[in-house]
Amino acid sequence: MRALRNFDYPEALLFDCDGVLCETERDGHRVTFNATFKEFGIPHEWDVELYGELLKIGGGKERMTHYFDGVPETEPWKSTTDPAARKELVKKLHLRKTEMFLELVEAGALPLREGVKRMVGEALEHGAKVAVCSTSNEKAVQGIVNTMLPEYADRMPVFAGDVVPKKKPSPDIYQLAAKTLNVNPARCVVVEDTHIGCTAAKAAGMRCVVTKSIYSEGEDFSQADHVVDCLGNEGDERVKFNELTTPGAFW
Repeated sequence: MRALRNFDYPEALLFDCDGVLCETERDGHRVTFNATFKEFGIPHEWDVELYGELLKIGGGKERMTHYFDGVPETEPWKSTTDPAARKELVKKLHLRKTEMFLELVEAGALPLREGVKRMVGEALEHGAKVAVCSTSNEKAVQGIVNTMLPEYADRMPVFAGDVVPKKKPSPDIYQLAAKTLNVNPARCVVVEDTHIGCTAAKAAGMRCVVTKSIYSEGEDFSQADHVVDCLGNEGDERVKFNELTTPGAFW
């Protein structure tokens, strides 16, 4: 491999949150959605398989709305027919769910995935900007960064939740990050774990490394620039920041 110059490195390394920083979906978000339904007396429970299907919908509030639209004759949708009232109910449920999720995060129940801390450190050491771009609630994402990466939190801005008009697979969140960070999208590398996330990154004109997660193992990642099972800790790295060259292919 040729020697690299500083300007060959990406200007920014952008991480998705759920499934990338840590495996939050199955044992975090799904569990706290169900706990919220139970607390509010809503007779619904999302099992592991069903939640995997719902993950095709970007955003927690959007996920709930999609699900309840599909069961209109059951509660709470049956008795909450006004669109504004339904929107307010979903917002209330999601707020409580986020509180429960943060409790799990702060309790250390959802550890970082292999190689995340290493990659963040390498990127910052090489002068790149690092950020998190997620469809999840901003408070939940910031909680993960603050709790799991406290030494880097002040240098890792979070772009999350409803800060853009359209969520992934729309490229909006990545376009906002590039504009705010004042970096060239073509010199950004995104780390994603899902097809819709990879689609968003590529539509933004960025390159994408996919690190497969529990729910995304069988998804189509043919448009990704590189696919790995995890980023890998020191000594067992699957991806190293100083091997991400710009422009040109990864390896």
